[in-house]
Amino acid sequence: MTASDTIITLELGHYRLRERIGGSAYGVIWRAEGPRGTRDVALKLINEAQMARALPAQRERWIASAETEIAFLQLLEPWDERHIVRLLDSGWHNGLPVLALELLDCDLGRHMKTLCGRGAALQPERLLAWMAQLNQALAKVHQYGWRYLDLKPGNVLVDAQLGTVKLADFGTNRRLDALGDHTYTGTANWQAPEQFFPRDGGGYATGRQSDYFALGALFYFMATGAQLRYCGACGHAYREHRTAGASLLLRQHGGLPAILQQDEEALFAQAFAGTDGAAEDRPAGSAAADAALRLLRHLLAAEPQARPRHAIDISRQLALIGVTGSRTPAGPAPHAAYANWTPRAPAALSPAQAGHWWGKAAGRGHAHVHANWHSDAEA
Repeated sequence: MTASDTIITLELGHYRLRERIGGSAYGVIWRAEGPRGTRDVALKLINEAQMARALPAQRERWIASAETEIAFLQLLEPWDERHIVRLLDSGWHNGLPVLALELLDCDLGRHMKTLCGRGAALQPERLLAWMAQLNQALAKVHQYGWRYLDLKPGNVLVDAQLGTVKLADFGTNRRLDALGDHTYTGTANWQAPEQFFPRDGGGYATGRQSDYFALGALFYFMATGAQLRYCGACGHAYREHRTAGASLLLRQHGGLPAILQQDEEALFAQAFAGTDGAAEDRPAGSAAADAALRLLRHLLAAEPQARPRHAIDISRQLALIGVTGSRTPAGPAPHAAYANWTPRAPAALSPAQAGHWWGKAAGRGHAHVHANWHSDAEA
């Protein structure tokens, strides 16, 4: 069992646990003091008590998830980390993998809760900038040959000082070139239909378009402060019945539930209605609202093939919203090469090769609170 003041030794140094700042069913996040001369880190460990109670297959899956995250983050170059959380160190403790990650202020869910608690909303300019940053982060994940499959507010970290966001928690990543159906993974409240509703054989057939659906669900959440009713229904079905909830939901609705309803479209459009003129002078059907709504519908299409093909498509639509309705553009388009990238093999690198550990990280950026661990089949 880990406790405050426990010393954990990883590849590049010793870390003293200070306070527990987050976690999930099997993971624990601690704020920890890093090696001398460095900032505090978020130390991500597997919950030893849960591990002791888990079945062997579950233990293997948890360890594999942590190893997948380490392998992916070790592949990144320093310039890849602009909107992806940095891995600073890694190793093993009591036979279980451990990650030392940069700390950020809070996650998007907590940030939105704070805003809503003050009766405030995310400003359209920042909303579009964060959408562009998340799109770029997903483009990086896809560029390296992975599907992310767990995009949700808890896995988006906010740097309040810089006003930027970073994607975190990569244990649910699946290879893009693994074309067979896979087992259930991710978080039900934020999943595309093909990720929540299994095929006839019982598996799930996902792809990069599954991540774009989740990006659409986040787009709605950031604009309105609310979750789509479709997503809420999937989350409730999973909490009550686990994966069997999918078939029950289909029977209740006589097929796939409606993903985006008219009143939800109207609520979403209100966030952009005043961005191409004074709010009091613009109707709800402003050009910016129309462009934003077209992108939302595109991202939330029921069929994967009806969603955007790649990050450049999304970036162009975001830029159109910015040009139409804001003095601040949504952000630059991802490099055109992302659309036709040949991914590198996801092999783990040695500490000497890893470009995001303490040696390369020193002097770059700053550290805040990272308060979440990725969720595997967690609603």
